[in-house]
Amino acid sequence: MRILHTSDWHIGRSFHGHSTLDALRGVLEALVGQVREHAVDAVIVAGDVFDSAAPAAPAYTLLTDTLRAIADAGATVVVTSGNHDSAARLGFQSALLRDGIHVVTDPAAVGTPVTVSDEHGPVHIYGIPYLEPVLLRTVWPGVRTQADVVTRAMDLVRADARGRGGRSVAVAHCFAAGVAPTPHLERDIQQGGLDVVPLSAFDGVDYMALGHIHGRQQLARGVRYAGAPLHYSFDEGDKPRGCWLVELDADGLADVQWLPLPVPRALATVSATLDELLADERFAAHAGHWVRAEYTDALPQRDPMRRLLARFPFCAEVRHAPAAPRSGEVRTYAQRVRAARNDAELVDAFLAHVREGEGASAREADLVRDLLEERTRVEAGA
Repeated sequence: MRILHTSDWHIGRSFHGHSTLDALRGVLEALVGQVREHAVDAVIVAGDVFDSAAPAAPAYTLLTDTLRAIADAGATVVVTSGNHDSAARLGFQSALLRDGIHVVTDPAAVGTPVTVSDEHGPVHIYGIPYLEPVLLRTVWPGVRTQADVVTRAMDLVRADARGRGGRSVAVAHCFAAGVAPTPHLERDIQQGGLDVVPLSAFDGVDYMALGHIHGRQQLARGVRYAGAPLHYSFDEGDKPRGCWLVELDADGLADVQWLPLPVPRALATVSATLDELLADERFAAHAGHWVRAEYTDALPQRDPMRRLLARFPFCAEVRHAPAAPRSGEVRTYAQRVRAARNDAELVDAFLAHVREGEGASAREADLVRDLLEERTRVEAGA
């Protein structure tokens, strides 16, 4: 039995104001190609199918086209809802899809599997939608946290799997203990808080397919995150995009291998002075990439985004990151103003306040002096 594990498609999400729909369509077409190439029996999508609870019409079209293409390639599809999805809207979609495509959004369905068989017998795939503890307290008394509801759901999975026999796979969308620290955690995750689910909660199944984290991670041999198929943040730029191909034999988990997906446009963070970014040949290779530019000039520069776009047409973010932050005396603006003895020093105090301690240069001081003298002459003539 071959199972393809993917997650966190986030259909409809933008990247710094740019639509990702066409790029994602191309990547998902490549995923369908993997299903055909590797004769995949089942595809698991572990939550956050959409990026919002109210996706636009083109997002529904892309999802429907992709799920039908996977089914046409010969695989059963099991999709669960994530924290970004509206369970009701995603669940409504399931009624419009044909046999072989299963969308699990109802907590009442937890513990009821989608069963796929091979020459070794049945494989039971248990979808667990994203579970809100506050909405389940009347159904599952005593639950308060994500750890509580996921553990309760897995108890139902384990009980049902014992009764059925055979091999089992579970799917959940949560933040599991042991995830490696990352500078950009997926929105709505609380690291180290009540939302962390212990790894012990996932015991008792042959493979645990997780979603919620945008980079692939292996927490145990049979407990993994597949990550998102696209880069949705510059902080994810160094993380590969792909899926896990999970193989089950007669005894359970036999092998897991990584299948890379294409990256429509690479991400790059470039750092130097603005003049270097605009002219240095070492940055020429990034002309076709999504670019986050960090210019290290001591002072903010004029129109940096407009100027950078002339060299990097896909520059999406500009940051002022001085190479050597100024140190020394730190005074408030009010203190600087009170210490000024004349208008020229008042202007200098303002410049120092807004430019990280950098007051007027010699040329600027001369310009300020000339302007102030001109103002004095105009006032005297009035």
